Amino acid sequence: MKLFRNNNTARHLQNNAFSLYFFLNIQYDYIITGSGCAGLSLLYRILKEPALQNKHILVIDAVEKNTNDKTWCFWEKTNGLFEDIVLHRWQELIFRSATFSDTFSIEPYQYKMIRGIDFYRYVLSFAERFPNVHWVHEKVESVYSDNSNAVVITEQHTYTGKWVFNSILFNKPKGIYNLLQHFKGWFIQTEEAIFNPRQAMFMDFSVNQKNGTAFMYVLPVSPTSALVEYTLFTASVLEDAAYTEALQHYIQHTLSVNKYTIVHEEFGIIPMTDAHFPLQQGNIINIGTAGGQTKASSGYTFQFIQKQTEQIVQQMLQHTFRLQQSFSAKKFKLYDKTLLNVLSNNNMNGDAVFTALFKNNSPQAILQFLDNETSLRKDLKILQSVPTKVFLPAAMQVIWLSLWKKSSH
Repeated sequence: MKLFRNNNTARHLQNNAFSLYFFLNIQYDYIITGSGCAGLSLLYRILKEPALQNKHILVIDAVEKNTNDKTWCFWEKTNGLFEDIVLHRWQELIFRSATFSDTFSIEPYQYKMIRGIDFYRYVLSFAERFPNVHWVHEKVESVYSDNSNAVVITEQHTYTGKWVFNSILFNKPKGIYNLLQHFKGWFIQTEEAIFNPRQAMFMDFSVNQKNGTAFMYVLPVSPTSALVEYTLFTASVLEDAAYTEALQHYIQHTLSVNKYTIVHEEFGIIPMTDAHFPLQQGNIINIGTAGGQTKASSGYTFQFIQKQTEQIVQQMLQHTFRLQQSFSAKKFKLYDKTLLNVLSNNNMNGDAVFTALFKNNSPQAILQFLDNETSLRKDLKILQSVPTKVFLPAAMQVIWLSLWKKSSH
C-alpha cells in the first residue's frame, strides 16, 4: 500500500493507513529519517538495486520537498548517478585574491551544479514506481536502537524498523573548533550578456575581509544568468543586511552590473567543526551531516554523501553493517582540524591559506585533496605549499588536544 501525499481525500486515506500500520505494528526493513540530500540519495540507490528495491521502506520528514531550497555544487571526473539533472557544468575555474589570480582548466574534472528542486523531483518521481515505499510527513522527535531493531518516535506515532538511516541532527555536537560556513546567494538575470558560462568563479577573495574569511562564488549558467554567492567562514552569522550589502556591492562594482533581476535567493549555514559525529549506534546508521559527511575544512557535502550511501548499499547487499572510519578518513580529519585551528586562532587569514594552495598546486591536485582521495605523498606536497611555521605548530596542537581528550575519557 502506498501512502498518499496530496489533497484532503489523500490525507483522510493516509490517516487510515497510519492507523492500520500502527495497529498492526508493522516493522519496516528500512526507515529513512529526513528526505534531504542524504535520505533521498540513499533511497534512490536502494531502489536502483534489484536485490533491494522490494524492501519495505518508510521515509519520514516533517515537510514535503517541493521547494528549491538548496543548490549543490561538486566536481567529478565521470558521469555521476544524478547526471540527468545537472543544471550546468564548468571545466574552467577562476581563483582570485588580493595577491594572486588565475584561470585554470580542471580537466578531467567537471564542476557541476544541481538545484534542490530538480533533485527532489527526480528521486520522488522515481520512487513513485514502488508501492513498497511509504511516506510520512511528521516531525521526528527521537530515534533509538534496542537489541535487534531501531525505533523512530514522531509527534504522532512510533515506528519500528530493522534499520534506521538517520539524517536529522537532533543535537549539534560541539568540538574544540566550531566555525560556520554561512552564505547568501542570488540567482540573477541581467539585461546584457556579461557572463562566460564556460568559466566559474570558484573563489574570489578580493572582497572585504573585515568580517573574517570571506569570498564570492560566481557560477554562470548562461551569458545573462548566474548564481552569485557571498560565503564566509566565521564563528557566527551576520545580520541579513550585511550579506545583501556585500552582494549588491560585488555585483555593481566587480561584475559591473547595474540592471539585474533576482530570480531566486538562498541562505545556508554549514557546520565546520571537529566535533564527533557517530557513524553507527546499534541499528541506527547516521548519514549526511549527521553522519559526519560534511567536510570540516570546506563545507562540501554532496559527493561525500554519495560515497557513504554507495558504501551503505554495498553493505546492505552483504547483510551487514560495519561502518568504521578508515585510516585515510582519520588522516584527512587531522588536516581539516589543523586548518580549523589556524582559522579559529587567527594565525593566518583564510584568503592567504587558499592563495598559497592555488598558487603552488595544480587545481586537479587541490580538488583531489579536497575529495579526500590523495595519497600521503601528494598530501605532503600540498601541505608543503602552506607556511610550515603556521601549520606545523597547529598540527602538533591538534594532535596533543586529541590525545588529551581521549585520555580524559
